[in-house]
Amino acid sequence: MNQAIATAHTQGVLTSTSLMVTGDAAEEAIALAKSHPTLAVGLHLVLVCGRAVLPPCKIPHLVDAAGNFSVNPTTAGLRYQFVPAARAELRQEIRAQLEKFRATGLPLSHVDGHLHLHSHPVVLRILVDLASEFNIKFIRLPSEELSFNLQLDSRRFWIKLVWSAVFGQLRRYGENLLQSQGIGFANRVYGLLQTGGMSEEHLLGLIPQINDNLIEIYFHPAIAVANELQNGSSDAGEAELTALLSQRVREALSTNDFELTNYSTLPL
Repeated sequence: MNQAIATAHTQGVLTSTSLMVTGDAAEEAIALAKSHPTLAVGLHLVLVCGRAVLPPCKIPHLVDAAGNFSVNPTTAGLRYQFVPAARAELRQEIRAQLEKFRATGLPLSHVDGHLHLHSHPVVLRILVDLASEFNIKFIRLPSEELSFNLQLDSRRFWIKLVWSAVFGQLRRYGENLLQSQGIGFANRVYGLLQTGGMSEEHLLGLIPQINDNLIEIYFHPAIAVANELQNGSSDAGEAELTALLSQRVREALSTNDFELTNYSTLPL
């Protein structure tokens, strides 16, 4: 994934990425980011399906004995909402991940989160509380039109319907909170409903339909490497990398008057 991101930035339309500070290849990712200064880097906050920064003894209500979060986002979200001890530990862990990012020396472009758990109301409020201390200027809030997506790909209809409803509610809560604190967010964020399928064909159908001014489209590009674990199927990662490298996609963006940018260059 690190190599795919670097390739998509130098040869394609990718302008930004986000870092999992406890990822197995985090040090390589940091080195690549520093060697590509025009690539904006945010924090990919991990509170599910991943490893914590703090040791298990400090956050026993969040992780197992090996320091791993729950692999079930629903279970994790309910715990964060209803278990006071978990909420207190959550603040400590979020701070620790922000501190670990700051220690890299990379400017913080934005914050997003693994499986979008950063948009959970409890998590989002903590991020807002820490925003001034860690210079958080933009936070991703997923938001895309269900009708656009279904016109292009009607598969997984019921899953998309549920996700659209759930993240639509979270978006409304997040908009009010972030606006009240002067924290920025994109008008639309595409990628949730088509996760693993952000292909060239999909983009060429989507881009002409977009009407808003500040847009984020996110991907999970990858290059298949022998003996390395894949984030999903290798076909999906390589198809999304192909989309990011596509000259047709670049031309579609230009034809529809979109300019490539990133959160680091945007005024609030």
